[in-house]
Amino acid sequence: MALFKPASTPWLLVHELRLTWRGAMSGRKHGAVGSIIAFSVLGVMILIGGVFLALGMRGHEVPIQPLSITIAALALAVILTLMLASTLAGAADALYVRGDLDLLFSSPLSPRKVLFVRALGLAVSALLWFLVPAVLLLTPAIVMGHPAWASLFVVLIAAALAAAGVGLLLAMVLFALIGPRRTRTVAQVMAALIGAAFFLGSQYRNLMGEKASESLFARIALDAKEGRLRPPPLADLPLRAALGEPLPLLALVAVGTLIFLLAAWTLGRRFADAAAATQGAETRKAAVGPGRAFAAGAFRATLRKELRLMGRDAALLSQVLLRVLYMLPLALVLARNAAHQPAWMLAGGAAGVAFLAGQVAGSLIWITVSAEDTPDLLALAPTPVSVLNRAKLTAALIPVGLLLVVPVVVMAWFQPLAGFWTGLGAGLTAWAAGMIGIWRQKPGKRADFRRRRASSFLAALGELAVTMLLGAATALAVAGWLVWAVLPLIVAGALMMALRRTEEQISAALRAAAMA
Repeated sequence: MALFKPASTPWLLVHELRLTWRGAMSGRKHGAVGSIIAFSVLGVMILIGGVFLALGMRGHEVPIQPLSITIAALALAVILTLMLASTLAGAADALYVRGDLDLLFSSPLSPRKVLFVRALGLAVSALLWFLVPAVLLLTPAIVMGHPAWASLFVVLIAAALAAAGVGLLLAMVLFALIGPRRTRTVAQVMAALIGAAFFLGSQYRNLMGEKASESLFARIALDAKEGRLRPPPLADLPLRAALGEPLPLLALVAVGTLIFLLAAWTLGRRFADAAAATQGAETRKAAVGPGRAFAAGAFRATLRKELRLMGRDAALLSQVLLRVLYMLPLALVLARNAAHQPAWMLAGGAAGVAFLAGQVAGSLIWITVSAEDTPDLLALAPTPVSVLNRAKLTAALIPVGLLLVVPVVVMAWFQPLAGFWTGLGAGLTAWAAGMIGIWRQKPGKRADFRRRRASSFLAALGELAVTMLLGAATALAVAGWLVWAVLPLIVAGALMMALRRTEEQISAALRAAAMA
C-alpha cells in the first residue's frame, strides 16, 4: 500500500508501535501469547460490563448539570494526568534509553519527521490504554441508542495529543534548566509522581483525617443537591464534547492538536539538539577532578557502589518510587492514629507497612543482586561471596529503613509497644525478602525490572507468602496476641528454610542459568 511505503509517516509510526510492543513483551517466557490471552479475557469482561451499562442507560440521557459536569471534568483531569505520566516517561525513554537517534538523524530522513513520528508514537501509546477499554465499554451503548457517545473516543484522542505535547514541552524545559544528562532522572521521577497523584489524592480522607474529609465531601454533595455547586467557566466542555456537541468537541480537538504541533514542530529542532546531547552524554569523557579515597574494605566499597548505582538509574528510581508512594500514606496514617487509638486498632496498618516494606526491599535486592552488571568480575574477586551479599543486602535495606524511621518513631512515641512491633515486623519482613532475593537470584537486566517476577516464579511466590505471613505476625503482635503471632512466624520460617540455598547451590544455579 502506498500509505505504508517505507520512510512514510504511517510506516514509521507502525514501526514505533511495533518497538513499543516488543519492549513490553521482552523478557516474558511465554511471549505475547500469554499477554494476548490475558488482555482478551479482560476485554471480554469489559464488554460484558458495557452490555449491562447499555441496558441500564437505554432510554435515558446523561443530564448536563453541575454534578455531572464536575464528574466529567475530574475524570478528564485524571485521564490527562495518567497520560502525561506515560508520555513524560516515554519521552525520557525514547530519547535516552533506546539510543537510536544518532543513527536516525544521520539517515536521509528529516529530523523533524523522525521527531514528529516519535512524538506521535508517544501519543498513540498513551491513547491505546484508554481508547481500547472505552471502545469495548461504550460500543454496546452506542449501538443501542446512544451514537453520540462515540464522541468520547475523539475526546480521548485530543487528550492524548495534548498530553504528548505537554510531556515533550516539559522535557524541553528540563533540558534547558538542568541539562540533558539530569533530564532523564528528573523526568522519570516526575512521571512517577504524576502517575501516583491520583492515588495520593484518593488518600485525602486518610491523610487529612475523617472529620476534615467528611466536611469537604459533605459540602460538595450538599451544594450539588441544593443547586449551589457552580463549576468554573468552560468546565462543561468535556461533558458536552463527550456527548457529541460539535463546538465543544471541535474546541477540545483544536486545543489538543495545537499543543501537540507546537511541541513536535516549533520545538523540533531544539528537541533534536537536546536529544543528540543526551545520546552523547553517556560516552563523553569524564571530567577530571580531585580523586576520592577508596572505601576501606570490600564491604564498604560494594555498599557505596550499590547505593551510587541505585541513585543513578532513573528508570529504576521511578518504578521503586511508585511502591514507596503507596507505602508512605499508610505509614503516615498509622503514625497519626497512634495518638488517639488503642493499639489493637493499629494492627491492620502495621501489617500493611510490614508487607510493603518487604515488597520495596524485594525490589531493591533484585536491583543489587540479580541485575548486577559485572557478575563474572565479582565471581573472580578474592572477596568472599558472603561479604558481597551482605553489602548488597545492606544497600537494599538502607532506603527502606530511612523511609520507615520517622513514622515508626512517631508511632512508638504514642504507643511504644505497637511502634516496637511494627518496626521489628517491617525490618524482619524486609530482611526476609532480601534474603530470598539473594538465595533465589537469577541474572537479569535492569531494563527488565518490571518483569523480574516472571524470571523466577518460585522466588516471587515465596517472597509474597513470607511477607504476607510476617505481616500477619506483625498485626497479631501489635494487637497483643503474641501467642498467635508465633504461628505465622513459624510457617514463614519454614518457608525460608525451604527456599534457602548455600553459596555452592547459588553458584551452581547461576552457572546453570548462564548455560541455558
